Amino acid sequence: MASAVGESVTVSSGRGTFAWRGRLRGNPWRRPWGMEGFTWLYIVWSILPVAFAVLFSFNRGASQATWQGFSTKWYIGKSVQSVLHNPELHSAVIQTVRLSIVTTLITVPIGVAFAIGIARWRSWTSRGLNFLMIFSFVIPELLLAVGLFLLVTQLLTFLRLGTTAEVAALVVWNISWPAIIVIARLVTIGPTYEEAAADLGASRLSAIWRVLLPMLMPAIFASAVLVFASTVDDFVIVEQLSSTAGTQPMSVLIYANVHGGLSGPALNALATIMLVLSLLVSVIGFVAYRWMTRGERSPGGTQALTSIAGI
Repeated sequence: MASAVGESVTVSSGRGTFAWRGRLRGNPWRRPWGMEGFTWLYIVWSILPVAFAVLFSFNRGASQATWQGFSTKWYIGKSVQSVLHNPELHSAVIQTVRLSIVTTLITVPIGVAFAIGIARWRSWTSRGLNFLMIFSFVIPELLLAVGLFLLVTQLLTFLRLGTTAEVAALVVWNISWPAIIVIARLVTIGPTYEEAAADLGASRLSAIWRVLLPMLMPAIFASAVLVFASTVDDFVIVEQLSSTAGTQPMSVLIYANVHGGLSGPALNALATIMLVLSLLVSVIGFVAYRWMTRGERSPGGTQALTSIAGI
């Protein structure tokens, strides 16, 4: 117990009473105005540039500094400069969506199988594979991209640079997401349900397919959302493994044009489409995750999962 008199603070405990003399500079439990101010400053600093880029993508004129009225001509206008009618910009949007969908469809099943194997296969080999699984979180993305580029151009030449090589590299880079998320979910589930299914006569494969996978669906869906969003804004890997302008996604095209001094409202529109894609997938993922775990938040059910990993 602590008490303060004037400038003295007395702390009492089971081992005795300790006195600390000094001027109290304020209530330590007061509202942390400094921390709140710094947090809001960071939020404004992060969002304001994005907000300006989105705003000027709807500018009627080509200015990046003067607002000249609202227009959607840089998105769907008849001019060849719009995203819809500019072949280069239009191709970048299609390529980004293609890479994101294909990468997600390949990565998530492999990652889920990887996670189940590691969680249920107890040996020194599984521990080594568990370390390998998080390798992509440790190794710099640029180093992995350069290594994959050399692998594709020097050894695995049948892959060729372009969409195929990009998908293969993105799968390698993103496979850790579903593996880690599903493993976290498996830890909370435990082996009890599979053992109960086995006691009732189900085979190992049947127990996984009919019992385990339905319980893993929130984590599987969450990992799919993360892989899709990560692929949408990936730059380093796809920049190294793209072959022509037709295989460049939005991130590479925006960087190439801005770096070459060719920025404009059409590129702002392209970046806004990237932002909307990521936000839309995230919102859908959040809503679907809440719906799939609604039973775990019911008063009679178990405690709600507090993270996207399903813990």
